[in-house]
Amino acid sequence: MTQLKLAEGEHLFTSESVTEGHPDKIADQISDSVLDECLSQDPYSRVACETLVNTGMAVISGELTTTAHLDIPELVRETVCGIGYDQGEYGYDGNHISVLVSMDKQSPDIAQGVDTGIETRTGGSSDQFDLDGAGDQGMMFGYATNETEALMPMPIQIAHRLSERLSLVRKDGT
Repeated sequence: MTQLKLAEGEHLFTSESVTEGHPDKIADQISDSVLDECLSQDPYSRVACETLVNTGMAVISGELTTTAHLDIPELVRETVCGIGYDQGEYGYDGNHISVLVSMDKQSPDIAQGVDTGIETRTGGSSDQFDLDGAGDQGMMFGYATNETEALMPMPIQIAHRLSERLSLVRKDGT
C-alpha cells in the first residue's frame, strides 16, 4: 500500500460523491419524487418520507399532511426506471420491484410544533421567525469557500463533477 508522507502542519482533505445508481441515492430520489408530487398538487404539503431499497423491493414509510392524491408505487417505479434500472439484467428493475408503502398522517405533536412555535402558543414573542414552528429534526454541517465558483470545497466539487460525468456517459454512451 502506498503511503503519503505529509509535512508538519499539512493535511489531506478528501471527499466522495456517489452516482445516482447508488442505493442511498436511489432512496433519496424516490423520497424526493414523493415530496415533489405532493408539492405540485398541494404547496402546503408536509412530507416526511423515508425510503429503503434492496434487491427487488422498495419500502416507503413516513408521515404526510397533504391534500395531494398520490400513486406512490407508480412514482417509485418511474423514478427507478428513470435512473436507468429498467431491466432485470441490471439487478434492479423498476418495472418489477415490489413496493411496500406505509405512510401515515403527520403526528399531532409534530403538526402542532410545525403549525405554530411555542411563542405563538404562549404569547412569548411577536417576531415572525419566533412565531413559525419547526419540524421534528434537522442537523446540518457545511460551509462556503472561495475554492470554486460553486462555493464548494474543491475535493467535493471534483467528486460531484466526476459522478455527474459517469452518469452522463452511462446514459448516453459518450
